[in-house]
Amino acid sequence: MSTTATADKGEFKPVLWTPGDWNAFFGFGTNILVNMLVLTGLLRFVLKMPDSLVFGRILPALGLMMCLSTFYYAFLAYRLAQRTGRSDVCALPSGVSVPHMFIVTFVIMLPVTLKTGDPMKGWSAGLVWVFFQSFILMIGGFVAPLIRRITPRAALLGTLAGVSVTFISMRPALEMYMTPQIGLVCFAIILVSWFGGVKYPRGIPAGLVAIAVGMIIAWGSNLFGLGLGGLSVKGVGDAFTSFGFSVPIPAVGYVFSGFEFLGVILVTAIPFGIYDLVEAMDNVESAEAAGDEYPTTRVLTADGIVSLIGCLMGNPFINAVYIGHPGWKAMGGRIGYSAATGVMVVLLSWFGIISVLLALVPVVAISPILLYIGMLIGAQAFQTTPIKHAPAIVLALTPHLAAWAKLQIDTMLGSTLNAAQKVGGLAADKVGDVKAAAIAALPQQGVIYHGLDIMGGGSILTGLVLGAIGVFVIEREFTKASAFALSGAVLTYFGFMHGEAVGIGGGLGVTPGVALAYAVVAAGFFAVEKFGASTDPVSQSEMPLAAPAE
Repeated sequence: MSTTATADKGEFKPVLWTPGDWNAFFGFGTNILVNMLVLTGLLRFVLKMPDSLVFGRILPALGLMMCLSTFYYAFLAYRLAQRTGRSDVCALPSGVSVPHMFIVTFVIMLPVTLKTGDPMKGWSAGLVWVFFQSFILMIGGFVAPLIRRITPRAALLGTLAGVSVTFISMRPALEMYMTPQIGLVCFAIILVSWFGGVKYPRGIPAGLVAIAVGMIIAWGSNLFGLGLGGLSVKGVGDAFTSFGFSVPIPAVGYVFSGFEFLGVILVTAIPFGIYDLVEAMDNVESAEAAGDEYPTTRVLTADGIVSLIGCLMGNPFINAVYIGHPGWKAMGGRIGYSAATGVMVVLLSWFGIISVLLALVPVVAISPILLYIGMLIGAQAFQTTPIKHAPAIVLALTPHLAAWAKLQIDTMLGSTLNAAQKVGGLAADKVGDVKAAAIAALPQQGVIYHGLDIMGGGSILTGLVLGAIGVFVIEREFTKASAFALSGAVLTYFGFMHGEAVGIGGGLGVTPGVALAYAVVAAGFFAVEKFGASTDPVSQSEMPLAAPAE
């Protein structure tokens, strides 16, 4: 039994913990654990920050922020269950925003650190970035409900599916096949349970079974000198050096000292603040499609407030509602898994034991859980929207594919040029010319890099606009399609879509050709509505699942 009610008053009292919360806690907790491992690696090995700063200041502040977030969303879930009398309400998952984790590291903190030679300056710049992002979220929370009301679900979920297929699913899938002896076995264990309905003995969560089997394979392979999973006794011993106890300490002075870097910070803080707004709306929409309706304004405001608290305590990473609510709910997650994750994060970050845990568990055993979440979210876009909107969902996917492909090319080019400098003696002053020549040669090999660059810019907003246009055209609501095309023109003009920077470029917009094209399309849709559109929309029953081009 997952719910109880008082007999005398009839007041519904949701149960704070159910057996399914173990599944969700283990799955979501491992997800958070992986993110914290990556984040720690960025701070220590990319930014070269001292352990005293990483484990003594940043991680404790991060733990506080995430604990406040997960407790608040558990509270919202409790109130929703109490109000509706339902026992299947699932709390929104939340944690440090992974895309922003990389943006603030490589676009803000790393350049400042390299320029000044001081990691503390880079940290201060990151704190200012989060400071502004927090207020953008809090203010945007009052605008977001209007955006949700006027944007079709297929557009919101379609662009979310694009994120899940590319940036969530692809990396863990590739990691699985790099070590298939562990990855594929663990993936099969998860599949047969979470998709196939198979129960393991004594109700042991599938995620726990997968991790345990992965550990057995990884450590067992060491006996034969195979080293699958990259685990070692020495690595475990080294990890214990991070043990200690640290609590968050106010860092207000460091926040305001970082204002000297305000110019470069605002260039990214504004567009990524808008990204956060759209992403949070998408994830709230995803939760509603799974049956749990949360107030968008309160969600966005909460993200802004806890991010601001974390920032003032020394955390340079922003909080976000995570994609994946339907996945954790499908695992059986309800209210308790969210609060339990918050407690876990505090223990990990305040006691410095993250590195110890991850020295014991192969990351490839965790990857299948992330792939499962990506699969579920990608499928949800098609399952919870009208069949005839499927083409619009595919359209919303395409900017994310472009952004992901460009990221792979950029990473490969950067790695190749670094290798050329070290091995081939490429002169530092020639790196830019060589990179430009390589990019210019890509179209001859069938790789349209410039197209990837333009289409993938601001992919989450681009996917939303294109998806909405697709839905309204299918529904023959051309005025609404025109309005979204016009919004695409404005967003593109100022660089929020299809551009590399916010501004007005040379006075004609960041990417004026694309902005003009959107404006022409908007005018065309409006003309069709006024002069050529039929008043009889095509019903879904009359809409073929697929029509050949004739």
